[in-house]
Amino acid sequence: MAFRTCVLAAAALAGSTLWGAAALAQQSSDCGAIQKTLEERKSLVAKANAASTSKKKMTPQEACALFGKLQQNGVSGIKWIEANKEWCSIPDSFAQGFKADNQKVGEVRTKVCGMAAQAAKMEAQARAQASNGGGGGLLGGPGLTGSFKLPQGAL
Repeated sequence: MAFRTCVLAAAALAGSTLWGAAALAQQSSDCGAIQKTLEERKSLVAKANAASTSKKKMTPQEACALFGKLQQNGVSGIKWIEANKEWCSIPDSFAQGFKADNQKVGEVRTKVCGMAAQAAKMEAQARAQASNGGGGGLLGGPGLTGSFKLPQGAL
């Protein structure tokens, strides 16, 4: 009977210690909170992958917005990781990999948004030319005017 009492006392002590550590972790930070950020990131990456394989391609503007969200997600993830790295025992390799991944996303976003800006500029120029009565030719020039008769008879 004494052994059973000791085991129960030890279990109660261990439980209270674990509960105290869990309560302290809850006060400082919830180590599982990064899961929401990681799930959102996974969803955004899935959208980007789906767009690259589907028949309906994403416009440059849509891609720019998607990569902007992905980069913002990474920034918030990096902030959380830096704030909770020690407390939640996050490995250095994970933190460094996450930062490197977000840096690559930023580079892709810069390129995609540059293409979106260029496309918008070209569309605006085309609209301006069309509204000013210009453009209509094959290469954006005034086009050919007049008539041309084909020779008659056997060639």
